[in-house]
Amino acid sequence: MAQFDVYENPNVETRQQIPYLLDVQADLLEGLSTRVVVPLVFSSVMEAGTPHLNPRFNIKRESVVMSTAELAGVPADLLKERVYSLKEKREEIVAALQFLFAGF
Repeated sequence: MAQFDVYENPNVETRQQIPYLLDVQADLLEGLSTRVVVPLVFSSVMEAGTPHLNPRFNIKRESVVMSTAELAGVPADLLKERVYSLKEKREEIVAALQFLFAGF
């Protein structure tokens, strides 16, 4: 597991709206039994929101929005196979998290 890896949402009940989970936890903390993730919601489901808080990404030709305010800890063993990496979007992701926690 690596920071900014994207996993399929393991919850079949919410997968229709939230297809993916974005791992935002630092690699240094890989030994923990949980990972901090942010839901990636289909853009057709979630309103645009604030671009600083809710950046948009394309994963497998699907437009998704980072629902930053809904971040959560999940058991690491629920995150199975990595389906994508948003490592190249690090600045946008970190800026959204900073906006959530610090307001700037």
